[in-house]
Amino acid sequence: MNSIYKALWDPNRRKILEILKEWDLSVNEILKHFSITQASLSHHLDILKRSNLVIDDKRWQFVYYSLNVSVFEEFVKGLMDFIEKK
Repeated sequence: MNSIYKALWDPNRRKILEILKEWDLSVNEILKHFSITQASLSHHLDILKRSNLVIDDKRWQFVYYSLNVSVFEEFVKGLMDFIEKK
């Protein structure tokens, strides 16, 4: 759970999740939405992958990233349960 909080803390990672909510994209396609380097984007994607919020799928010579909906939904449900208990 801590890795998810860490992943969501950064605004660039939240923006990546917002973009991937719509469709699966390659690094180059994601990069078009940012003014950061590819190395920086790869670092953000790595953190999102380690938290299981994003999954990758190699297709031919490209890697496509997508939102791991089940993990995201589980996190939101846990957060809502926490809020309701207060």
